[in-house]
Amino acid sequence: MTGLVMCVLVLAAASAYGVLHRRRSGRVRVRARDGGKRLGAAELGGDLGEKATLVQFSSAFCAPCRATRRVLGEVAGMVPGVSHIEIDAEDHLDLVRELDILKTPTVLVLDAAGRVVRRATGLPRKADVIAALGEAV
Repeated sequence: MTGLVMCVLVLAAASAYGVLHRRRSGRVRVRARDGGKRLGAAELGGDLGEKATLVQFSSAFCAPCRATRRVLGEVAGMVPGVSHIEIDAEDHLDLVRELDILKTPTVLVLDAAGRVVRRATGLPRKADVIAALGEAV
């Protein structure tokens, strides 16, 4: 009987974690630790957008990274003054550590001055990215 109770408890805990993880994945949010961090063209390997920049950290074998690239490319094409820069996390480990990137894809929304104003881990929805850009501009 004790084994059955433990099994049910483990399944309930795993299910709760899965639901929480799924709800948080892809949400564009403000993170207090990002306040004041600033990135320039030298770190990014590309020019900042006139109004905002979408920086995507990816890895070679990441399936959600390809979908994120498509979403961010569409948003950058729709919103004037916004650029999209993709960075290979494996090739830029110092920057990954400095920005506390823990998984790919991670998207940073930068304002025109290069300050990190929003962050999303996982595949973000197009509407959430556009809303975050509205707050960054």
